[in-house]
Amino acid sequence: MSTATAQSIGEQLVQFCNDGNGMEAINTLYSPDIVSIEPCAMGDMPARQEGIDAIRGKNQWWYENHEVHSGEAKGPFPHGEERFAVLFSFDVTNKPMNQRMQMEEVALYTVKDGKIVQEEFFYSMEPGDCPSAE
Repeated sequence: MSTATAQSIGEQLVQFCNDGNGMEAINTLYSPDIVSIEPCAMGDMPARQEGIDAIRGKNQWWYENHEVHSGEAKGPFPHGEERFAVLFSFDVTNKPMNQRMQMEEVALYTVKDGKIVQEEFFYSMEPGDCPSAE
């Protein structure tokens, strides 16, 4: 039995994201034991979350709180057989603050047994936006 490589999983993830099917990517490509790591906690959401249900909830929260005008995923950029990175660019309006912004982030993914087992996000923030990172 052949296991999907980081490259092939990355290609699928980028395609799902560019087609606007982020939740389908989670349902198809993620391990039930997925770990997601943000630079810091955001509101009531911890920086580190574990389990597929937590990751689905985090993504649902994102789409409920942001109007996505456009988004693009570039990559994957593989690093060995188990990791790849993706560059994301978004034009969104934060609904609670009614503030439109453009943002970029890099996500580093780890693949084991044909599933994504960890995602880690990197993005620029203003000083003070992430007190736990200071």
